Amino acid sequence: MTSVSETEFRSEVESAIAAFAARRVADDADGLRDDRVSVVAERSEGEAEELDALRRYRAHLAERGLAWVDGPAAYGGRALPAAYAEIVRELEAGFVLPDDGYLRFSVSTLSPTLLEHGTPAQQAEFLPHLRTAELIACQLYSEPGAGSDLAGLSTRAVRDGDGWRITGQKVWSSGAHFSDLGLCIARTDPEAPKHAGLTTFLLDMRSEGIEVRPIRQLTGGASFDEVFLTDVYVPDSRRIGDVNAGWKVVVTSLLNERSAIGREVGVDDALVERLVDLARTSQDPVDDRTRDAVADVVVRAWATRLTTERLLGDGAPGPELSLAKLLTTDLLTQMSDVASDILQAGHVAETGEWGTYAWSELTLGLPGLRIGGGTDEILKNTIGERVLNLPKDAR
Repeated sequence: MTSVSETEFRSEVESAIAAFAARRVADDADGLRDDRVSVVAERSEGEAEELDALRRYRAHLAERGLAWVDGPAAYGGRALPAAYAEIVRELEAGFVLPDDGYLRFSVSTLSPTLLEHGTPAQQAEFLPHLRTAELIACQLYSEPGAGSDLAGLSTRAVRDGDGWRITGQKVWSSGAHFSDLGLCIARTDPEAPKHAGLTTFLLDMRSEGIEVRPIRQLTGGASFDEVFLTDVYVPDSRRIGDVNAGWKVVVTSLLNERSAIGREVGVDDALVERLVDLARTSQDPVDDRTRDAVADVVVRAWATRLTTERLLGDGAPGPELSLAKLLTTDLLTQMSDVASDILQAGHVAETGEWGTYAWSELTLGLPGLRIGGGTDEILKNTIGERVLNLPKDAR
């Protein structure tokens, strides 16, 4: 039984957020407000200040029992239904708050993965601090030589007394340069089939032997990193799941990551409205083709939102969530194309007009979004083989 009604909870949350932040006002073209339309946190300047503000906000929520409203009480949660967490997200959208993209992996991917595969000691040690942003985590999966074939990785973990020594290279690790923890997959049995000889570990990113190098992106930001691991020691108590059973942990984390992309990066009503306003206020009147394209974006946004909500449901995320991620990235790509048609040269050259050139950041950041959480091609294979039960592609 829930001890607080949704109406009471909504009032409680709104009061708590209002005590920390100002309410959001409608964007306009006065040139004073941030006109960014990117869906990925890629700021290099001011990152430390943004992280500090985010930690203060999460601590503010934790003091009021709102840092993890649908999480287990034993780990700092409120043990309320998932619908209450949606209320928090809905109300947060109405306030000017620090960018929570820095916490996306910690909260939406690592936390549920630890709940399923972590030991009670690991859950007690990490879960409360991940939700308050005292600890921030990143993912150490992708490798330069493996491409989309994650199980083809070459990073090795070798037994060393009560722990392991890990050596290898990871790439495209979002936020590794500011993270405290890294969920790493490594090969522990080179003789086993490639999916069967892997083990996952939770690394201390300050450990000796870890070097993080930011990768400059097309957007100008550097939110992705390459990580070099040289004889990094990790105690066995930081192993997540059984030895050589790391692929199960990987699958759980990727399903939760795709769920997060569908839910949190997904359809942004304000971004859709910005595109409609861009067409409405364009200096050059839009033609019928562009007008139809804008209308199609609005319809697709509704369809994507409703489909994602249906796929998420109340149960554990399944392979069907690959569709949610595909729908989201396809929608954002279509929005980018329509904005480019409307702006024309203004899409690639700054004219000084508010809310125009900013669309270029979305366009330049999209290739990374289409790769993160599984490439389009991998997701389509997943849908075909694991959802539609079609014959497997030739391996």
